[in-house]
Amino acid sequence: MATIDSQHDAAAAPIRGLSKKGRLEIDRLFEALVRLQGSDLHLKVGQPPFMRVKGSLQPLKHDKIDDDTMQRLCFAMLDDRQKRILDNDGGCDFAHTCVVDDIRWRFRVNLLYQQGSLGMVARRVNNTIPDFKGLYLPESIERLCVLDQGMVLLAGVTGSGKSTTIGSMLNYINQRYRKHILTLEDPIEFVFTEDKCLINQREIGTDVKNFEIGMKHAVREDPDIILVGELRDVETFKTAIHAAETGHLVFGTIHAASASSCIGRILDLFPQEEHASIRSAIAFNMKGIIAQKLLKSIKPGVSRVPICEVMFFDVLVKKYVLEEQDHLLADHIKKSFRDGMQDFTQSLKSLIDQQLIDRNDAMEIAPNREALEMALKGIGVS
Repeated sequence: MATIDSQHDAAAAPIRGLSKKGRLEIDRLFEALVRLQGSDLHLKVGQPPFMRVKGSLQPLKHDKIDDDTMQRLCFAMLDDRQKRILDNDGGCDFAHTCVVDDIRWRFRVNLLYQQGSLGMVARRVNNTIPDFKGLYLPESIERLCVLDQGMVLLAGVTGSGKSTTIGSMLNYINQRYRKHILTLEDPIEFVFTEDKCLINQREIGTDVKNFEIGMKHAVREDPDIILVGELRDVETFKTAIHAAETGHLVFGTIHAASASSCIGRILDLFPQEEHASIRSAIAFNMKGIIAQKLLKSIKPGVSRVPICEVMFFDVLVKKYVLEEQDHLLADHIKKSFRDGMQDFTQSLKSLIDQQLIDRNDAMEIAPNREALEMALKGIGVS
């Protein structure tokens, strides 16, 4: 595995003491991450620091980190509440800021215990929120930003770009409409600069105890748009769908592999006897689901691009959801390409045609290699 040569960056010297008054020791590594334009920083006992640069995880040329150093580096970032959460849960999430060249950078940090030792994974959050064009997102998702009410979900695994896409969608609204946007996040990632919208951002654990309480408060705070960081339990989903039913536009994220599989993922939260009512709530309130994956780009200056599956809740999607015919959703998405929907195969073909991704890389992650090969030959994709 190639190592990142850090002899000219901020992580070159061994970790010892503060490099500048008031700075934490670990900020030296966060500064290196910024300068190397990396996305993630990994710290594990017995290993040197690792950074993900252009999608590839690489070690720094740096001493291996021992237990004492790991605890000294990480504990300095925590307040008393976060220390209690780490002790009780074996892990905690929070935001950390670091100034590099007079610019304040934010990082989403997760501390975890593994095999008895403390570890850390941190993601750099971009200071600017790119627009749809800058993210190479499909133009059709703009229609989800002009809705007055309903629910919009972003699906994907951790690190698939869901938060960035939602940030871009909310900023689209912020630049065009006079509305009240309320976000509930754990932790806050993008800090929005108000343009036309009034924006309140609440951090779970700091501003409000949990998502459930935050959502109960939210509907009394006159929002037009509510961002729920993640739909992870029954109460959060029920409160979010109630907000959509009562005239709010609700954005949320969910861990699911595809747009069509989101329905089953939501139903898994509930007992079987509630599935019919939940299907009805989804069919009549959900407006769209975007599923994402990230793939390394071959275009100079572009690190990674999102591969997107887009499903709008048209008449047939609603029918399939209500009638428990979820297996028909994927084919309907593919056939509705001209109506703004697209599956992963169509997204991959589009990005290859734009010379944004490598054909072989696309084949590696294609859900159906044969379908992608046919699509590139002009067969099977409208």
